[in-house]
Amino acid sequence: MNLTSEEITTIDEKLSKRDIHLDPGGYFIIFIDREASLICAKHFTNFIDDRGLAIDPETGKPIPAKGKVERQETTIFTARTAKEMCVKIFEETRTCHVKMLDHAAYLGREFVRAEIALLYGKEYIQD
Repeated sequence: MNLTSEEITTIDEKLSKRDIHLDPGGYFIIFIDREASLICAKHFTNFIDDRGLAIDPETGKPIPAKGKVERQETTIFTARTAKEMCVKIFEETRTCHVKMLDHAAYLGREFVRAEIALLYGKEYIQD
C-alpha cells in the first residue's frame, strides 16, 4: 500500500508534537544559503538542568523554545549535500556536538529536507 502525501504529512505532524529530550551537546539552527547553494547549520552550546530545560552556559538562564534569541554560535557548518553535512559534523569534528542518537537522526532528516528545498527551490523551515 502506498501512502498519499496527505497521510505522510499527518504522520509527520503527529510525530513533531511528541515530547523530546534535549541534547546536552547543544542544538543547531539549520538554514539554506541559496546564493552559495549551501546547507548551513549553526551550533550552539547549552546544558540541560534537572527540569530538562536548555540553559545558556553564559547567562545561566533558560533558552526560550520560541521567539528570537540572541546568542553566538560556537561553530557554523556548511555543506553542499545532507551527506556531506553529516560527515562534517559526525566524522570530521574532533569533539562531536551531538550526544544523543535521536538528535543525530533528527539532524539527518532535517539536512535531507534542506537539501531537497535547495535542489527544488522550495522554502526550508526547520521542524
